[in-house]
Amino acid sequence: MSFNAQQLARPELLTLVPYQSARRIGGQGDIWINANESPFNNSDLEQLNRYPECQPPELINAYSQYTDVAANNIVATRGADEAIELLIRTFCIPGKDTIATFGPTYGMYAISAATFNIGVKKLTLTEDFQLPSQWQQQAAEAKLVFICNPNNPTGSVINKAQLEQAIQSMPNTIVVIDEAYIEFCPAQSVADLLSLYPNLVVLRTLSKAFSLAGARCGFLLANDDIIDLVMRVIAPYPVPLPVAELASKALSKTGINLMQQQVAELNRQGQKLAQELANVAAKVIAPNGNFVLAKFKQVDLVKQLLIDNGIVARAYSDPVLADAIRFSFANKQQTDAIISVIKQIE
Repeated sequence: MSFNAQQLARPELLTLVPYQSARRIGGQGDIWINANESPFNNSDLEQLNRYPECQPPELINAYSQYTDVAANNIVATRGADEAIELLIRTFCIPGKDTIATFGPTYGMYAISAATFNIGVKKLTLTEDFQLPSQWQQQAAEAKLVFICNPNNPTGSVINKAQLEQAIQSMPNTIVVIDEAYIEFCPAQSVADLLSLYPNLVVLRTLSKAFSLAGARCGFLLANDDIIDLVMRVIAPYPVPLPVAELASKALSKTGINLMQQQVAELNRQGQKLAQELANVAAKVIAPNGNFVLAKFKQVDLVKQLLIDNGIVARAYSDPVLADAIRFSFANKQQTDAIISVIKQIE
């Protein structure tokens, strides 16, 4: 492929010298006075008075082992949301460039673009939530193409072969596959294609399957040239020390085993919930993430029923989803409680 990340990058970044934080500069010694830190550690957590590494080696290596992606092709970020912004800031010129999305989908792609005065080409998925035909012509001017897979909020999935075709068909555009929910259908991941396609970026998170939404830890997986450019604009210390330690523990062998057990349990409860919804909803989208989307003929009555019973689900103002409600998977006790309410729907 003829892909050249530097040709897509904002031109001023090509000569930009990244900020050299104390941790990036490094050094050896017993007395550290190069970062204006306090010498007093008032926490039980070791070294909390010191700035963390920009990219904590233990965390990066743990995620490298988990994904089988080389450590130098991984950037840890403050959730996948920061990775989205980093890509837009790195490659899009405000007031000039655009990104492309496929809706209905995760709203932060468009919002992040808007906050940087970047245009958004909003393409629409097909009725069965697949990529539309000849979408490449409509997205031809976009610097970044975002595809959420499994897609939020529909729960639909685009199979790996189709995603590979999409990546191949846009050789001079960065194709970003957001795999926030991939642990719920790991066979569809395209992370193993990174070595084949220099224009591919994969986004990941520990918020969903790893139960660390409050920690805000995500990852950007890409080839060397894209990583180099992103690292020119990233914050000096994006991963707090407590987050790095929590995340590294979650990515241990024990942590991964626990995640897989919990994913299996969530999938069991989710399937039970989806089956019950199918009895009362007009349509239920087969779930591939940790949630199920259901459409109702009298959606307002269903919304009120859930509210009256203390169940907080997700409804939408998007006209395509105006009759839909998204139900996140829960534990057995909560799922049984939700099902008891669903059975009241006429």
